Parts: sequence; C-alpha cells; structure tokens
Amino acid sequence: MAQILPTRTRAQQSRAAIRRLYIAMRHLFIRGNYKPLGVSGEAMIEALMELRPEIYGSITDPERVELDGLLYVFQRLPKGIEECRFIKLISREGFENSNFPVIVAPKRRRNSYRIDDEQMYIEMTRGRSDIYDILTHLTFLYVEAEKIRRNSTDSKGRKRREWLMLEEVVRKEEQGEDFNAEVAYTYLSTLLGRTYEETVTACSRFAKAEDVNSIFHITYWLGKLSHLEENKKLDREISFSSALREKVGHHYLGEIWATNIKRYLWDHDLFERPIHIISANLHSVMNCFFAPAALGDKLEYETLEGLARELSDERNRRLRTQINRFANKNGMHLIEDTSGMNIHVQIFDTARIDPKSMPSEIEYQPEYLEKEQPVILVMDYAFGEQAYETMDELLKPFEQNGKKLPFNVESISIMGKAGILEGIKGDIMVANAHVFEGTADNYPVNNQLKKEDFEGHGLSVFEGPMITVLGTSLQNRDILRYFLKASWNAVGLEMEGAHYQKAIQAASQIRKSVRQDIAVRYAYYASDNPLVTGSTLASGSLGADGVKPTYLITVKMLNQILKGK
Repeated sequence: MAQILPTRTRAQQSRAAIRRLYIAMRHLFIRGNYKPLGVSGEAMIEALMELRPEIYGSITDPERVELDGLLYVFQRLPKGIEECRFIKLISREGFENSNFPVIVAPKRRRNSYRIDDEQMYIEMTRGRSDIYDILTHLTFLYVEAEKIRRNSTDSKGRKRREWLMLEEVVRKEEQGEDFNAEVAYTYLSTLLGRTYEETVTACSRFAKAEDVNSIFHITYWLGKLSHLEENKKLDREISFSSALREKVGHHYLGEIWATNIKRYLWDHDLFERPIHIISANLHSVMNCFFAPAALGDKLEYETLEGLARELSDERNRRLRTQINRFANKNGMHLIEDTSGMNIHVQIFDTARIDPKSMPSEIEYQPEYLEKEQPVILVMDYAFGEQAYETMDELLKPFEQNGKKLPFNVESISIMGKAGILEGIKGDIMVANAHVFEGTADNYPVNNQLKKEDFEGHGLSVFEGPMITVLGTSLQNRDILRYFLKASWNAVGLEMEGAHYQKAIQAASQIRKSVRQDIAVRYAYYASDNPLVTGSTLASGSLGADGVKPTYLITVKMLNQILKGK
C-alpha cells in the first residue's frame, strides 16, 4: 500500500521559498549579473510570489499595484532609480571622491550615484543582508512594473488613453506646469488597478515622503521601462562589481571601522578604562546625560520622556543642535565614520560628566563612577549581518607597538526595534534567546534586563526568544504564526540579535579577547506588528509612539551601567 505523504503547511512552503530566494540571490551575486525578467530573475519572482510577504501586500494580485509596499521600497532606494535600466551594486570604490552627486535614500544609509540617464551605482557596505534586502525590493518593483505595463495596454497590445494622458501629466509636472489633479488621479487609478480613493490617498503619502518622486513619475517610469523591454527588447539588468564580490564576507570595512575607534580611545587615554558598549540611536544617551543641563528652562517638561517628545518636534531642531554642542564640550566625543560602514560612534567619558546635572531618572553609584570612571561607547544601528562584522571586529585586541592589547569591555547593551508578534507598536520585548531563522543556530542569553524592569510604565512587556530573520521584508503571516504558536514561543522578530550574540560568545568564550563574565543586555521596542492588518512596516513609521519605549530602555541600560552592575 502506497504511503501517503503529509501535505506541507503554508509555513513550510514559505520557509522553502525563502531558502530558494536566498540561494538564487547568492548564486547571482557570485555570477556577477542577471536580468530581472530573465530565467534567473523569474526564479526569484516565483519564489517571492509563493512567499507573499506581508510587507508587499497585494503582490500576487495580477492587476492591483501594491501602494503601501511601493512607498516603503522607494523610501529605501535612491531617488530616480525607477528611471534606470542598469543598476550596479558596488563596494566603496572611490566614487565618494568623484563629482557625481551623492544620493542617499531617506530610510537607508546607502550612498548612490547616478552615472548617466540609464545607470545607477549603489554602494553596498553593510554586508550580505544589505545586498539581499535591496535585491528583494528590486524584485518586488519589477513585479509591480509588469502590472503597470499590462494595465496600460488593451487586449490588442495598444497603449490605453490613460497611459498617454499620464505621459502628459508627467511632462507638465517636470516642467512645473499646472494640471488638473483630480483628472490625473482618475487616469492613474486605472493604471494602478486601484480605486480613485486609494489612489488619492497614495498620492498624498508619496507627496509627503522625503526625497521620493511623485507616484505619477514613478508609475510612468516603471511602466515605460517595462514597455521598452517587452516591445523593443531593451532589457533591464542588475550587476555586481568585482570589488564588491571580493570584499563581502571578509570584514574589510569592519576592521577599518573598529581600528579607528580603538585608536581614538588609545589616543585620548580612554582605552584602558572600563568600556560599556551600547548599540542604539545617537540621541537618547546624549539627551539623558546632557539635555537638561544644556537647555536649562528653555523647555517645559516633567520627565525625560516629556523632554524627548519636545525635542522630537521639528520646531526644536535648534535646541537639538545646542545639546550637541554642549555635549561635545562636556565629555562626549563623536567619531564620524570614514570607512564606509555608515555607523557613527559616540564616546562618553563619565569622568567629565557631572552626575548631579543629569535628570532624576538616571541613577548611579558615586563610588563606582569615581573609582572606575567608565567609558560608554554608543554605536549607531547596524543592519543584519553587519552586526556580526562590527561586534566581531570591535571585540578583537588592539595592536599597538607590536603588542595585542585586550579591549576592556565590561558590558554590551543592544537596544533595537523589532516586529512584535503579540501587542502593539511601542510595546517592549526582552530577549532570553536569539533563534536564527532557517538555521539550527540558537543563542541563549543571560540577559541582565528582565521583564519586571519595564513593567508599571504603561507599556506591555513580553519576554522570550527573538527570531533573527534573514530579512523583515520576507516574512508572511504563516511563518510569523508558526514562530508565535510553535514551541519556540517567540515574542518578536528582528535582524541583528543572533549576529551580535554570535560575535560576543566567540570573543568571550572562544577567543577570550574580552572577559568571560561580560554582561549583556537586549531590549527591543515594537516598530510594527506584522500579524495585524495595517500595522506592518509599510503602514508608516513609529513616530512619537517610539519616544517612551526608547527612553525607558535607555534609562534602564544606563542605570545598570552607572551602578557598576
């Protein structure tokens, strides 16, 4: 009797699609180039369509263009990329010294260069995760471009009147001429396969976005390049420079980055003091130490959170600059990155900071500060695998005068933003382990931060394993429900935790380049809940809702550090 094999679940199918997608991307990266609508590109499209990631919404719909996903992607790609047939991913290759204007996407720290009318070069200096991230976004764009092309032609392949009218709208927009917006929305809604109301809403969101072309412009150019490939065989192409293929995975830039930091500490007689590393934004620690003293009574507030909310108001940009200047004169050192890693660093010399000038929420042990004079090193957020490269290189000994000097790191604190599987935006997750998606790797964490540290502040707090995913843009509900309901009991997903912990364990337990009892702290605030409709990353930024958890986590980390715990 033939054995009946069990049917694969949607979660299993989705995980298989992610593996196929990554295998395809790695193969094409090694090969050096591919055509998005060629055989290799079609394999990636098929895998993405089977996966149906939440962030790309209606990607599988043959007519409806996904508008929220489109805005999300264009905020992470260089302005004007929709006009380019040729996209080349490069390493740091000297273009920063050229006369090409630097284009930086508003939501991704990447330098890009428009070489000519048809070609864009994009620097990939943040490791494989960055490359896979951009290839996934580009694959999504080509899927949507094909929808626009199909919507713009009739059954006989002739261009619809709406397409010809869109050409005229784009021409007028480029020349600064007036046009009837409501009529233009009507043409556009047909080409996007969306309702008039949906189109108007999307146009408004695109218009408010920083450094993103209008949706009229984007729709026209996506459709135009698709028409050129379909009708005139002018193929689109993505390629990778030889320098990029040689450098990825070898920590070339990370070594330069870390050496610059350690040399700075050495030159300023800070290297041999106790070091506490924090991976976080570059404003919360600075504001905790210096904002009250720098501003005096210029703002009305009762708590550090209230002060931070006032400072987040764009009208108070001048006050943020004032805090920066005060900090630079009173114990903060800013190390701007020149390596290409795009991770700036702040050094805080606590021996020069008056603890009595700090807000009341900051607790400290005077004897510890006076005796040890710890140094706090705040590094800006890493991206995916880049977290391993930065931490691995940072924890290595510093070579000086022919000697290898161990880095005196006492603690490492990671504050990140993550997708939450239960709860809402702004809630907090405390990790007790990191599980690396798609592998057998898992990293238990002896976290110095506990769930009870954050309770009683008006936010929900969840403690449990965090899933370190290959890319947030590759998660769908089936996979997320599996993480939530399976025996993993995961509370959230992010992209850096397992990479950080792998580097920390290697340094402390295997290389022994840092102390074996090094303290670690992991806390995340929820940027989205991808299981809730309308709450994915594509629905918009966290905004002011992120202030409370950001400063709550920062204060808890600093209090432990300043008490010598």
